[in-house]
Amino acid sequence: MIKTIKTDSNITVKRFYDSKVKPKSKTEEPGKHPYTRGIHPGMYRDRLWTMRQYTGFGTAEQTNQRFKYLLERGQTGLSMAFDLPTQIGYDADDSHAEGEVGKVGVSITSLKDMMKCFNGIPLDKVSTSMTINSTASTLLALYIAAGESQGVDSKQLRGTTQNDILKEYIARNTYIYPPRPSMRLIGDMIEYCSKKVPQWYPISISGYHMREAGCNAVQEVAFTLANAIEYIETCVDRGLKIDSFAPRLSFFFCCTSEFLEEIAKFRAARRIYAKILKDRFHAKDKRSIQLKFHVQTSGESLTAQQPDNNIVRVAMQSMAAVLGGCQSLHTNSKDEALALPTEAAVKIALRTQQIVGHESGITKTVDPLAGSYYVEQLTDTIEAEANKYLKKIDRMGGSLVGIERGFFQSEIRQNAYRLKKEIDGGERIIVGVNKFTDSTKDKSDIMKIDDSIQTQQVQHLKELRSTRDNAKVESALGKMKNAADKDENLMPYILDAVKSYATLGEISNTFREVFGIYQPKETF
Repeated sequence: MIKTIKTDSNITVKRFYDSKVKPKSKTEEPGKHPYTRGIHPGMYRDRLWTMRQYTGFGTAEQTNQRFKYLLERGQTGLSMAFDLPTQIGYDADDSHAEGEVGKVGVSITSLKDMMKCFNGIPLDKVSTSMTINSTASTLLALYIAAGESQGVDSKQLRGTTQNDILKEYIARNTYIYPPRPSMRLIGDMIEYCSKKVPQWYPISISGYHMREAGCNAVQEVAFTLANAIEYIETCVDRGLKIDSFAPRLSFFFCCTSEFLEEIAKFRAARRIYAKILKDRFHAKDKRSIQLKFHVQTSGESLTAQQPDNNIVRVAMQSMAAVLGGCQSLHTNSKDEALALPTEAAVKIALRTQQIVGHESGITKTVDPLAGSYYVEQLTDTIEAEANKYLKKIDRMGGSLVGIERGFFQSEIRQNAYRLKKEIDGGERIIVGVNKFTDSTKDKSDIMKIDDSIQTQQVQHLKELRSTRDNAKVESALGKMKNAADKDENLMPYILDAVKSYATLGEISNTFREVFGIYQPKETF
């Protein structure tokens, strides 16, 4: 009996592929609709992707030092990680923040922290990505205000806020408010940026976290683009013209270890998105139709056992991301299954990108795997299967309805269960975990975050509240609350609040009073 072999997405793989494969992209050119082969005619022949290592821990001063360390070693864009209290809108002195301050990212409580993070880093010269969702509007306001403190106008700022709340309800769970007021905040940000921060990407619609939670490549593409449709319709419904904001929509995908399927996934995603924007939303500007995306190598694929093996995994995944045509890339560090990365591990991860870019030769021609019978068949199959999901979600009423019904969550759980069974049963080999194991313990240093950081941050907050103009703060928060009760764009009010030195927690608590807190329904 011939064994059936399948990809990670359960696509059956034939023994070989030949000229019977008739790819849709056969006559396509890079830089032309539907962009299967890349959004620019020259791609990396003209300019390499942005090397953007995800960084942030402890205090603002510590994160500032790591930013400078990476910039000095050739990183070409900043990517900012925030601690859990910052992500879910609590100050460092809130009881909900106990034990989490500075642990998985930098602690940001006020404009003072944001200014310290970028001390000595000119914000008109760097591009900054911020992985923040529920509190994205506040963090963007803090960044704008920090720029102004350097004399940098908001029109000069370049970067991205992740700001994708739908995937939080689906997979990641750092939500605060219910979906509909959260969508309002996102719409406010997109509208505000289109007018006041035109070089900023106000949202990075993310498949990464859904993939890490257990979905496959087809589901990652479909669920991400379904969420994109929901965001676009939110903006169109409030009267925005598609070409006024769509050029500044960006995406964030995962890259796992199934090398050729991942390359095909990126090619298929570009093609599907181009057709949605052109045919469904009638976009005319080619920048609206181009899928621009950041990639992070898969954190879930990293192993605590034999962590040096992770260097190989990351190298393979980063090559797949580049062969798939990403615009920016983060390469994980070998020790991230154990702790936040050390400087030495971060440097290896950055050097991995630089070696791929400058030594591998894969950047010398655009879409070098185009015409591979197997890659083309995978591209067409992923497109077809993802479109089936998109039609199903449309029939439901869109992503918000799908989330409320638990559809996405259920699909991801089922696939995650399948993968776990395959690993436990030895059908899926993880080197160093269920095969080729050894009893030698890794002796590498791991990074540890000092618990005294919370004490420092609490003291800083105490000093801030005793020295700021508290009447001005109360006035700004009061105006913001009144605007939240009405149908006004909230970004100008949030910006006024952060400039008065209102804290992140005070702003979030004000919105909690108006919008309430999201309580998910149990779905089985």
